[in-house]
Amino acid sequence: MAKWTAFPFDSAEYRYDAAALKKHWARLHAGDAEPWPKDEAVQTAWALFHAGEFHKACEAGLKAGGSGIAAANKAQAIYANYLEKSEKTRLAMFLEVAGRAEAQQAAEPKNANAFYWQAYALGRYSQGISVVKALSQGLGAKVKAALETAIKLAPRHADAHIALGAFHAEVIDKVGKLLARTQGADAATGLALFKQALEINPTSAIARVEYANGLVMLEGEKRMKQAEKLYADAAACKAMDAMERLDVEMAKAELED
Repeated sequence: MAKWTAFPFDSAEYRYDAAALKKHWARLHAGDAEPWPKDEAVQTAWALFHAGEFHKACEAGLKAGGSGIAAANKAQAIYANYLEKSEKTRLAMFLEVAGRAEAQQAAEPKNANAFYWQAYALGRYSQGISVVKALSQGLGAKVKAALETAIKLAPRHADAHIALGAFHAEVIDKVGKLLARTQGADAATGLALFKQALEINPTSAIARVEYANGLVMLEGEKRMKQAEKLYADAAACKAMDAMERLDVEMAKAELED
């Protein structure tokens, strides 16, 4: 695999030893509802992820196997989303994550994140190739079904609520309300999902960013002020790890645009 771009910020405060990782686990995983791993090799993979060592985290997670697959998938998906410069590599990485997650579903049908990371990766891949093209390939139905399964398995999976809200908003934005209905997309459902995500994980910057994006996609200019307030609140969130730092920096960039 090509060389991965390094995390571009100081990661000193995001480095957790085993004891600190366990202490802060609930807060660090308030978004993905990932259970605490008993395997020390998997704990190491997660510590690398939180510190922004995405390539090492991916390798360590794959080597550990089992619940380490979630760490590998999250590391690769977040890296591809924020830091990979080549669009071709980025799309290939998302497909690889989706494939691994789908294989994990067969082995662990009750693992919510096996469904979530498949949906996240396919969703980002769809945005990359164009949502309309992705819908014509049947990817929309796959993403929606995987996210609904993730929420059924883990009702407090805030990130799955965000992603499902984004699905509804993106589809309506790209194909219009009428055609969106054929994909099971609905504006009121999308907005309700964003609100639920923030109730479950009130510290989340990305929930605010995606909610803001969704409001503008679904309701246009009249929601611009509310969207800007959400971006500002997201930019003011305290990042507890490298991924959250990237979320906060993205919010800051949105405010500057």
